[in-house]
Amino acid sequence: MDFVICDLEFTIWSMRKIVLIAHNLRSTHNVGSLLRTAEGLGVAYVYLTGYTPFPLAKNDPRLPHLANKINKQIAKTALGAERLASWNHFENIKDVITKLKNDGFTICALEQTSGSIELPSYKVPAKIAIIVGREVEGIEPEVLDLCDKTLEIPMFGQKESFNVVQAAAMALFHCRFF
Repeated sequence: MDFVICDLEFTIWSMRKIVLIAHNLRSTHNVGSLLRTAEGLGVAYVYLTGYTPFPLAKNDPRLPHLANKINKQIAKTALGAERLASWNHFENIKDVITKLKNDGFTICALEQTSGSIELPSYKVPAKIAIIVGREVEGIEPEVLDLCDKTLEIPMFGQKESFNVVQAAAMALFHCRFF
């Protein structure tokens, strides 16, 4: 009987559709690591928005020498995930959020705010988009205003925040399995 319950829970986990939005990140290494993490956790799609660097793309609009340099830096931490993960770059995050909302996704910012919900107590919906933002300043207030929920990872030490990749990994793992 326990096996059936576990199998049912696995089915629920595997049916959940998770997307990641990385908005206005500066570090190519963080982007590579996010792509690797997203691929490993079965994230359906990664949206790289704003000025977030992105790997080489078909019909890449950037100057070839810049695109190749950025791609090489991303690949250093992605270790091939940049070719395996489904991703795209969009300048305007508002368009991405609107499209995802129209597709039935709950949009959740991963940010510390006065109204944020602690991640362990959040019941993850069937379709969720997690937004991570700038490495130091976090997600801009105008983007937070577009989100349905704000989630926060509880801190127990003296530091006030995690690196964007570690925070995303914790949130994506939670979304996949809880």
